[in-house]
Parts: sequence; structure tokens; C-alpha cells
Amino acid sequence: MGSVETGEQNEDFQRLHQLVSGTDDIKGFLDGTTRYAAVTLSRATGSRIECAVTLHRRKRAITIAGSSDDAILLDGIEQAIGEGPCLEALRINSAVLLNDIEDDSRWPRYVKNLRAAGARSVLGIPLQLGEDASAALNFFALGPGLFTDKAVEEARVFGDMAGQALRLALRIAAADLLAQDLRAAMERRTAIDLACGIIMSQNSCTQEAAFGYLLKASQHRNQKLHDIAAEIITGRIDGSVATNFED
Repeated sequence: MGSVETGEQNEDFQRLHQLVSGTDDIKGFLDGTTRYAAVTLSRATGSRIECAVTLHRRKRAITIAGSSDDAILLDGIEQAIGEGPCLEALRINSAVLLNDIEDDSRWPRYVKNLRAAGARSVLGIPLQLGEDASAALNFFALGPGLFTDKAVEEARVFGDMAGQALRLALRIAAADLLAQDLRAAMERRTAIDLACGIIMSQNSCTQEAAFGYLLKASQHRNQKLHDIAAEIITGRIDGSVATNFED
């Protein structure tokens, strides 16, 4: 039995890492992860399980994903109210189970809304993402008592794998953003250098003087330096110092 479980876990791990390379953004990765998570826990409980996740990143917009629209709706109840097993799991950094909403006095507002939405039990599993991000898998079941000790342990194992894959996806996303910023900076730098070359050619001046004229034009027109440079390159502004840049 153990070898079967290990084989299934290896398959889940491979699929998660395939998601990292096979999706274009974090939202796509999280959508795929919650679908795999729902399948994993449905397999473990023998019943339909939904899964959602809300990712918080420093200085970034919140990212919400789910195995279905119902899962996203159920997750949104907890996010809106500000209490529940998923948020508690994040706070204590451990799995938190609401086994049956009819027998649990915690989070009364949350339970009331969850009952109206048709869910009876919830399991929150935190993901280990470091200091710059936080997220937890939120599992939902229509019936009570489905998250047995074995199911909770399987959810923990999946959460460990999902956390590793998400950390990798976040590092790749951060590197992509850095590369884009560097590429944009290089493009701006190239435009400025080209504009300086045009000014130097038309006015027989040094590069330092040409850059000074560019800077003066930027200040006079209240435009960014690279925008002025782009206009000189495209001919929308004459590179002649006398007619454009001098006081």
C-alpha cells in the first residue's frame, strides 16, 4: 500500500513541476495546482472535494485560484469575513480542520455563511513560501467527517509539494520581471545613446554636452528623458541644439 501512495505522490510532484514550466504566469500555475489538489483529496476521501487558494505577495496584487467557481466562492467567504480554518492555518502555520460546521463553535459568522453556501467541512493547509508571500490550500467538502486523519496527512504531503513548486514558480516570475525591467532599462539607455549621437553629429559637440542638451529639453518639456530621446530618433524633434534646447 505504501508503494502505491508513494507512486501517486511522485506523480503529483511531477505534475506540479510540469505546471511550473508549462504555464505562463502564477495564476495559471495556481489554477492547475488547485485542480490537482482537489483530485488528490477526492481520491483520498472517496468524495468530491473542491480546493481554492489565495496568494498574498508583498507589493503585488492578490492572486485567487480554484478548482471550480464554487471553490473560489467558498474561499471568498473566508477572505471577506476575515476568519476561518484557512486563515487560522496561516496564523499558526499548521493544518486546521473544521470537521463539521454543526458541531464546531469556532468562527460563528464564517460557519453561518458556509452553511448557506452548502459546505459542511473545511481543511486549511498552509504553504511554506518564505517571508515575501503567504498562501494556504483551502479544501471544501459537502459532507461532514470526510477529512479523516489519513486524508489530512495526504493534504499535508500535497501541501509540502505544492509549496516547493510555488516557491520555484515565484522565483521564476520574479526573475522574469527583473529581466523585463533590465531589458526596458537597456532599451531606454540605447535610445538615449542614439539621440546623443544625433545631437553630436548635428552640432559637432561632445557626448557630455549632447546629454546635457537632452536633459535640458526633458526639463523644459516636462517629459521623461527617454521619451525626448525617442522623439529625436523618430524625427519628431530636430536634434539641432540652437532651435530646441537652448534658453
